[in-house]
Amino acid sequence: MWWPSSGSSSDGSPTAAGSRRRAPAASVAETDAAPGTGRLPGPREAPAEVTAGAADGAALTPLQLMRRLASGPRGLTEAEADTRLARDGENTVPAWYTPTWPRRFLRSLRDPFTAVLLCLGLVSAAVASWGTACVITVLVGVSCVLRSSGEAHAGRAMAALREMVATTATVQRRPDDDAAPRAREIPVEELVVGDVVRLGPGDLVPADLRLLRASGLTVHQATLTGESTPVAKYAVDDPPDVGDADPPHLCFQGSSVASGSGTGLVVATGADTRFAAAYRALGRRRAETAFDRSVHGIAWTLIRFMLLTPPLVLMANAAVRGRGLETLPFAVAVAVGLTPEMLPVVVTATLARGAARLAATGGVIVKRLPALHDLGAMQVLCLDKTGTLTQDRPVVERSVDARGRPDPGVLRWAAVGSFWTLELAELPAPDTLDEAVLAAADEAGADPLAHDGVAALPFDPVRRLAAAVVRRPGALGVHTLVVKGAAEDVLARCARARSDGADTALDDAERARLLDTVARETDEGLRLLAVAVADRPARTGEYRECDLRGLTLLGFVALRDALAPTAADALGVLARRGVRVKILTGDHPGTAARACRDLGLDPGEVLTAGALAQLDGPALAAAVDGATVVARCAPADKARIVAALRGAGQVTGFLGDGVNDVPALHAADVGITPRGAVTVAREGADVVLAEKDLTAIGRAVAAGRYSSGSLAAYLRITLSSNLGNVLAMLGAGLLLSFLPMLPAQVLVQNLCFDAAQLAFALDRPGDGVLRGPAALRPRAFLRFITVFGLINAAADVATFAALAVALHTAGAGGEEVFHAAWFTENLFTQALVMLLLRAGHLTVRGRPGPVPCAAAALAVIGLLLPLSPLGPALGLAAPPPLYYALLAAVLALYGTALAAARRRYLPGTR
Repeated sequence: MWWPSSGSSSDGSPTAAGSRRRAPAASVAETDAAPGTGRLPGPREAPAEVTAGAADGAALTPLQLMRRLASGPRGLTEAEADTRLARDGENTVPAWYTPTWPRRFLRSLRDPFTAVLLCLGLVSAAVASWGTACVITVLVGVSCVLRSSGEAHAGRAMAALREMVATTATVQRRPDDDAAPRAREIPVEELVVGDVVRLGPGDLVPADLRLLRASGLTVHQATLTGESTPVAKYAVDDPPDVGDADPPHLCFQGSSVASGSGTGLVVATGADTRFAAAYRALGRRRAETAFDRSVHGIAWTLIRFMLLTPPLVLMANAAVRGRGLETLPFAVAVAVGLTPEMLPVVVTATLARGAARLAATGGVIVKRLPALHDLGAMQVLCLDKTGTLTQDRPVVERSVDARGRPDPGVLRWAAVGSFWTLELAELPAPDTLDEAVLAAADEAGADPLAHDGVAALPFDPVRRLAAAVVRRPGALGVHTLVVKGAAEDVLARCARARSDGADTALDDAERARLLDTVARETDEGLRLLAVAVADRPARTGEYRECDLRGLTLLGFVALRDALAPTAADALGVLARRGVRVKILTGDHPGTAARACRDLGLDPGEVLTAGALAQLDGPALAAAVDGATVVARCAPADKARIVAALRGAGQVTGFLGDGVNDVPALHAADVGITPRGAVTVAREGADVVLAEKDLTAIGRAVAAGRYSSGSLAAYLRITLSSNLGNVLAMLGAGLLLSFLPMLPAQVLVQNLCFDAAQLAFALDRPGDGVLRGPAALRPRAFLRFITVFGLINAAADVATFAALAVALHTAGAGGEEVFHAAWFTENLFTQALVMLLLRAGHLTVRGRPGPVPCAAAALAVIGLLLPLSPLGPALGLAAPPPLYYALLAAVLALYGTALAAARRRYLPGTR
């Protein structure tokens, strides 16, 4: 038998490739994955184009495959291995690089609002409105700098997580064709297709392998398939069913050996492995997220208004007042006034501030700033059960005899078997089932050392049981076999069953009853370990599988998944915040349903992926929408369900940590992964958590909703105020013989309002925003700004009337007085809107909040600027004192109307 040496990484985690390289590997950007360039070599006598792969490795017999790859059981020669390495490249996955800061800056110009502002800046420059053009250019630059800096900070944090641990593999090679093979360790990146690799406990699988021989081999492949328990692997001679997604005779890169040993033929390396295929999936263009849809919808609404406004102004002034192109600067200024110039700056600053606070206080890295909004807007969170709702270990629920009555003796014998199997078989570490049995026995006061170990038959994945041979105290000349394992396999070897100290024959009826009990308990979410014993005359010879016959069944040890300590509270928080949780798991339906019930989550009707196989699109989304658990899910099923929910208009998040989760992470509006996830999952996610803990997601959702609440308040206030001002300008332009406001005055007014709006980036909304998803919905905003814009326009009309009365009474007049009066009224109404429609608190820690301070500053500027020396330079003259008294009355009525409308349209605001 070949016994390989261990090649595990320093931290025991599965890594795809070492950090040393003899030749540069392909690089993949953070958002673009390059296709693999590695290929499998053909036979020596065949052209290089003849290749094989994992599919052929599964479908061919070992002899056919070795001929195809021009290899053999003795492995390759050193010269042939060097030739293949030079031809096919190193066994590495695509490397990742961080985009440069200028590249991030240019990429941020693709934002729809930024594009709108740039277009307006060009139009302003075309009509010689240089002040407006310069201001817009500065705002665009500030927005892009903020966004690029925030994403660069997240990129640096992610770079710290990209650590590829150097590791080696035990390979069998020959100096020349006639020499005997020698086993030696080489860096995994030097492996080539056709190499013969040896695997032992704790080894990482360095490439995709076809097993040639195996002894008790089990592998951990949770990073690939989501299986939380080790999976049995064994060699086969006949071509098996190639439709199996996880053939038992193939081991894939990214998995690790849990127990046993094996020898495999390398069939795929580098970018051609299943592990690396997940990187290529990241190269697909991602569909629009919830933030993208919201921003594009609002942007196109504004674009339609802006495209319509200048022609209307020009045509109306030409038809009513006979003005020509001299009103074009005013028309452009009106369009600019409708645009929230600070929107890119406020959006980026708000999201960047929220992401920075989340990283500092919650250890959560937001890689893509808009993902923070998507977290706040999330309606459905899809996740696996293992590691989030439950821990990656089972716990003992109870032990019962063959009649189902509690019997602690069954647990004691199970602990004896586990302890001496581990000791005598020299396994590197106990599996999770043995750990659970030993921990429960220790709590019950059982002492496995009361028995002397003699021999052990370690767990075999084919027969699905393990056995220990012990000597009982005082039982001279007798050895006791303690057998535990899968209930069906242990029962098949039992001839009797023990209950209340008496043994009875195990006939077919009793055997069927026990199997029915096992099936029923399995459906309830428990995992049953059968325990049996048999006495044999003491001997010095080796014990074999043939000795495991005629056993006496003692009973069963029932185990369940250990619940995550914080899962129940976290699920309650998510439910209160309107986030529905969907469990997409590969486990048995009963196991998933039991975990949900134990956590206080009603599983309802548990669906299986097989039952949903024929559904797609809206039908699939409707079926899953009414369920909490979908069991027996393959990776493709998870991605399909997430895409269906998202396509149905629900903002969907997905939490995953393995290679198998990458398609679903890519399909979700926001992909979430813990820091300990495999590299490819971290790269494909939008948000990286410090730990795989639902409480961290609750904090991230809260941060997203606070940021989205600030953005929503900013948009409501800005767009409704701007729309009211534009409507008033259009009306005044038709009624007055002069322009209602000069372009320079519009620019200064917009600058003052824009500067005050920066306070929204520092604002913290009230806790009312946490009650439900905070999506920026274009239609809802359009209705809101239409209602409040009309109220604002009515206030402007009332101001015109008050100004007419004041000017008539004072006997004063002129364009300068009108411009000053309207300038003051506009800033006062905007300040009032900021106060009454804000999302945050009036005070923060006993001091005025940022929005009230900004509103007060805006009102002061509106009052004093026309009276200051700058007034005449802007074409402003001080209105008569009576105007201010009438303006106060108008503002009081305006505030009353705003408050009444707010109670109807914003019932949760203060």
